[in-house]
Amino acid sequence: MTVIPVMAASGEFQTQAQDVAQKWRLPLARADLNSGLVLWLDDKGLALKTLDDAKMGAVQVDFAASSISWRRQHGGGKNEAIAKAVGIKGSYRPAVLDATAGLGRDAFILASLGCHLTLLERSNVVSALLEDGLQRATKDQELGRWLPQNMQLLSEGAVSVMTHWQGEKPDVVYLDPMFPHRKKSALVKKEMRLFQQLLGPDEDADSLLPPALQLAQKRVVVKRPAGAPWLDEKKPHIEMTGRANRFDVYLIHGSKT
Repeated sequence: MTVIPVMAASGEFQTQAQDVAQKWRLPLARADLNSGLVLWLDDKGLALKTLDDAKMGAVQVDFAASSISWRRQHGGGKNEAIAKAVGIKGSYRPAVLDATAGLGRDAFILASLGCHLTLLERSNVVSALLEDGLQRATKDQELGRWLPQNMQLLSEGAVSVMTHWQGEKPDVVYLDPMFPHRKKSALVKKEMRLFQQLLGPDEDADSLLPPALQLAQKRVVVKRPAGAPWLDEKKPHIEMTGRANRFDVYLIHGSKT
């Protein structure tokens, strides 16, 4: 993975930038740095951006943003595809391990429906973005009432955590590994391009499924692009296909849901 420095937008954020760099074991950017990816810190929080192209914008975890707020309020709630995929039904709300948290949007939707989410993210850069977003969300008058209790972040690798899990097992393990997109595709969003520049392809994605199947009490849910092959070439029990994405559901033998 690319080493990303932390860069303060101005002197007033320098101490905070030093704290972020120290916590996540990242270098501080040189004052004269003018190219490459950086974790940019300003009054809006922490964001991933490239200094090479201002048109690329920035990637930030913002759970109060209008787009995700609209999805939470009008996206279908417990009738949304992801809710059905993890098994939400009636008053039942599973405990979910999101083993590939990324920007945490799917986890946030499930948490907003009442599920308890444990988020795993192996990239310290993405973990820093997630933690910053979670901390800002707790200060939101509405989100702060439920989000801290429903979303817990662990900055650790998924395979290791799932293999050596201690304590009560999650009902559901949710996997959304990075899938390589064609470079010329118009569907590849700017933020995905930045993420791919940061993380590269998820070449060990297939290794996630076996420990997930061992850990989950009731089901494993894998999010894939609609035309993508099955993870680890393993056929799911249920396929829920939408216009752009597909949820492959693997039921655990002996589970009632």
